[in-house]
Amino acid sequence: MKKALLIAATLILSTGATLAQNYMVVDSEKIFKSIAAYNSALAEVEADAQRYQQQIDEAFDQLAQAFDTYQQRKASLSATDRAREEQRIVDREEEINKFQSDTFGEQGTVMTKRVQLIKPIQDRVFAAIEKYAVDHGYDIVLDLASNPTVLYHKPSANHTDAIIATVQ
Repeated sequence: MKKALLIAATLILSTGATLAQNYMVVDSEKIFKSIAAYNSALAEVEADAQRYQQQIDEAFDQLAQAFDTYQQRKASLSATDRAREEQRIVDREEEINKFQSDTFGEQGTVMTKRVQLIKPIQDRVFAAIEKYAVDHGYDIVLDLASNPTVLYHKPSANHTDAIIATVQ
């Protein structure tokens, strides 16, 4: 019986301690969009991505045309010429796929540039959020932008505008 009371008391106290934690919410997306350097970096990365995607689309269009031309000429080609043309088409497709992977993959050109331009801004914002939370005694910071399951928060718990003021 004493053991059950001890367990119940522990649960009540731990629940009370959890409820006593001081939290704040921020909208990191709104914070990032308020920073001109972030917006210009994002625009630069997106422009590069569009340019690369256009190059890839054009290369695939040219490949499709080359394949269509091959299909039309296939009957008049010798077996050796057919094999050579087919290999040329396959090689070009692999080359385009490699370029696409090197450009848009995890370690690709676009991602590398994104990290290079945006990570310093992210680090600055996250440091500002952490400093604000520590300076104002908050135990937990919830991000509304990346946690869409937050169903309700008290408006006074939202400190997004205060963070924006500190990172400007």
